[in-house]
Order: sequence, then structure tokens, then C-alpha cells
Amino acid sequence: MVWLGPSIVLIAVVVLWPVAEMVRTSVQKISSSGVTLGWRGLGNYSDLFEQDDLIPVVLRTLLWVGGVVVVTMVLSLALGQLLNARFPGRRVVRWMVIVPWAASVLMTALIWKWMLDNYSGVVNRILLDLGVLDKPVNWLAGDSAMLWMMWVAVFVSLPFTSFVILAGLQAIPGDVYEAARVDGAGTLRTYFTITLPLLRPAVLIAAIINVINVFNSFPIIWAMTGGGPGHATDTTTTFMYKLAFYDQSIGESGAMAVVNFVLILVMVLLYLRATRWREEIG
Repeated sequence: MVWLGPSIVLIAVVVLWPVAEMVRTSVQKISSSGVTLGWRGLGNYSDLFEQDDLIPVVLRTLLWVGGVVVVTMVLSLALGQLLNARFPGRRVVRWMVIVPWAASVLMTALIWKWMLDNYSGVVNRILLDLGVLDKPVNWLAGDSAMLWMMWVAVFVSLPFTSFVILAGLQAIPGDVYEAARVDGAGTLRTYFTITLPLLRPAVLIAAIINVINVFNSFPIIWAMTGGGPGHATDTTTTFMYKLAFYDQSIGESGAMAVVNFVLILVMVLLYLRATRWREEIG
């Protein structure tokens, strides 16, 4: 118990206390200056659920998380396989893959925003020079804005996920592959019957962490579109920020934080149930 004490205190301070404060804020009436004016009960939740933009924002968030995580996992499986192969310069390639992860997410989002600028952006310039476009396109003002932000989210998520997959690949015993070759198993059969099943614990960890990170992603959306125009590209995180600092509804923002927290838990639990996670630790 003596050794567990520091860990319990750390969890209480870093995890439980913020969660308790989040819930407490959601049932309080709080001024724009942060002064608690009294108990509000479920009033903040009532106001939140009366917001016309809430349902579209939640649905957009689910699309955002699902799209980014699925694409990231698929690409990371391929990239992890590449990084695990032996080829000249493999160490350099591994270091290069880390760069998007090591760089500031905010700066990465801003760089992509500048690249997508409809007047001076390199994306428009290249497409115009190639004759693909007749005139510059404002990529972050229409329906394409969400797709570009999802691409940036995938771009910054790939390094971590790929290295988790790489670690999982390197943990697979070589004897298993030797036995498969002796049995005459081809490359595809070996991958789908041996590699993927043995990668399930790594895929499980990578997917859960990605779901949590992407769900709470703020810098990419805020730097590239600010959630606009209006709430057109908002997710629950940026919507929560606008409630607090634009509408000056601190309590309602707290209620949105609780809803966001519950949504993340539900998504993670559904994923764990679908993947039968208990089998991985049994």
C-alpha cells in the first residue's frame, strides 16, 4: 500500500479532481469572470440541449473521429510494415516519420492552412500549373474544409500509431513465420492469419488512444477554420470553447464538457466490446 500511495494521489489529483470540477461546473451558474453565482442544477444541460447546433456538431464529431481513426489505422498498418522491413536507410526513414509527431500540432495546422490559401497557397499553385484547376479554390471555406482538416489530423496521428504497430510487429516471434513458410503459407495468408491476429493488442491500444486524442483535438480545427463559418466545421471541443468564451456561458460549456466526456467513454467501451478486449489479456 505504501508503494501504491503516490500513484493513488497522482490519479486523484490529475484525473479525479478535474473530472469532479468539470461536473461541478456543469451544474453551477458562473459569471464570465469565473465567479460562482450559485446552483443551477440541470439548467445548463437544458440550455445545451436546446441549442440548434448541438446535434449537427455531435454528428460531425462522430464523423470526424471515425474517419480520422479508420484512415490512420489503415495507413499505419501499411507504414508499420514498411518500417519493419529491412532496407538501406531504414533508420533515416524512421526518424523522418517521427517529424510530424515531434512538431507542434498548431504549427503543422497553420502550415497546412497557408498551403491551402486560395491566393498564395502552394496547393492551388501546383494544381493551376498542372491545369487541374481553372481558378483558385478556397479549400477551407466549403465542403472540402472538413476533409482537409481530417487529412491533417491523420498526418499528425500517423507517426505514433505507426510506431505502436511497429512495436507490435517486432514482438511477433520469428519462429511463427518460419512455421508458416514450412506449411507453404503465402504472403497474404501469413499476414491475415498470423500477423493481424497477433497485432490485435497493438491495434487495440493505438485505436483507443487515437479515439481519445482525435475526439479532443482542438488546435487543428481552431487554427485552420476556427470551427467556421458559424458552426459549420465545429466539433464538440471547439463548440465547447465558443460556448465559454464567445457566448460567455461557462456552465453550459461545462455541461458540453460532461457530454463530450460521456461520448468518449461510450465510443471506447463500444470499441472494446466489439474487439472483445478481454481475450487480449486473458
